[in-house]
Amino acid sequence: MKRVADHLSDILGAVRPLGELDFQLIDAHGCVLTEDVVAPWNLPQFDNTAMDGYAVRAEDVADASEEQPVELPVVADIPAGDTEINAIGPGLAARIMTGAPVPPGADAIVPVEQTDAGTARVGIRAAAKVGAHIRRAGGDVVSGDVVLGAGTYLGAAQIGLLAAVGRDRVVIRPRPRVVVISTGSELVEPGYPLAMGQITDSNSYSLTAAAREAGAIAYRVPPVPDDKERLLGLIEDQLIRADMVITTGGVSAGAYDIVKEVLSELGTVNFDKVAMQPGKPQGFGTIGEDATPIFTLPGNPVSAFVSFEVFVRPAIRKMLGSPRLHRPSVKAVLQERLYSPDGRRQFARAQVQSANDGSHQVRPLGAQQSHLIGDLAAANALIVVPEHVTEVAAGQVVDTVLLERRRE
Repeated sequence: MKRVADHLSDILGAVRPLGELDFQLIDAHGCVLTEDVVAPWNLPQFDNTAMDGYAVRAEDVADASEEQPVELPVVADIPAGDTEINAIGPGLAARIMTGAPVPPGADAIVPVEQTDAGTARVGIRAAAKVGAHIRRAGGDVVSGDVVLGAGTYLGAAQIGLLAAVGRDRVVIRPRPRVVVISTGSELVEPGYPLAMGQITDSNSYSLTAAAREAGAIAYRVPPVPDDKERLLGLIEDQLIRADMVITTGGVSAGAYDIVKEVLSELGTVNFDKVAMQPGKPQGFGTIGEDATPIFTLPGNPVSAFVSFEVFVRPAIRKMLGSPRLHRPSVKAVLQERLYSPDGRRQFARAQVQSANDGSHQVRPLGAQQSHLIGDLAAANALIVVPEHVTEVAAGQVVDTVLLERRRE
């Protein structure tokens, strides 16, 4: 059987990052930046107030208190967005709203809650230090700073920063378009009644969701029966919009496993037995004029999911241009004895817990059979047991892959 590491190496050697494109800013969300972005101006661009209140000179209100307020004439109202700001002189105040420019001559803001909120004259009931409640120009970003570097994932906060420095377009690698196809005449769409021998198609849903969590734009195709011509036509049609194709089912040694038969004729896909559990039958290659990568994953739900995590997710991340291809992993103390088949790397569903001291404990879930999707849904980690290990005792430290849920 082929080693897991060798199969992954072959995949990553064949997959290339997508080409750079110039995108409108909002459409770049979820993509990876391929240029350094330099701030053309300071953030904030000007001194502005962090509070509704009154702009004053600190020395004019140094003696203000609840018992003895300092009364000052109010000589201006300054709303946010005001572009004509006049200086204020000694002994004067300007009423000012959050975000408005601080007038020249003022060096502090007194919050409205510390005044009598007067409009012609205002009673100041508290002293203010120089700089109080003033957001200084350049206090966040200085003109000329590289605010985001090439390789940065563009989440919501990064999109906001790019807008703040005036970028309406950026150069990125687009999110790969992934088409997911389940095969099998026994498959029925969710929501439809089942006859004897039929099962609901779950793989295409889980794999489409997994591809989206990995950063792709994923399209799910309704299940295809075991019909060679229909499958071949469907795959050819989907190549128009696909940067990657994933099939599930039809890659074992059964008489009706047509995926292997269809793709073998194209001469570009290799089918291997990979030394892993679950997920031994694997296929990978490229098809079509654009050499589109195609993964053929097993049909059992857990096998398909684990195969995706081990092989497909890193490929999507590479196409996206992400600097991090793999899930994070931790060393965790095993809480129950775990058995593993000799000569195969096991990826065991598990629940991991973190302690306050930063250590981790992990507990295997269920019987680890490849059809037990209920245990898979409860798992937040995969325990990785090396090929040469057949038994791991409770209390031993194991490598544990964290199945983080995307929050971007």
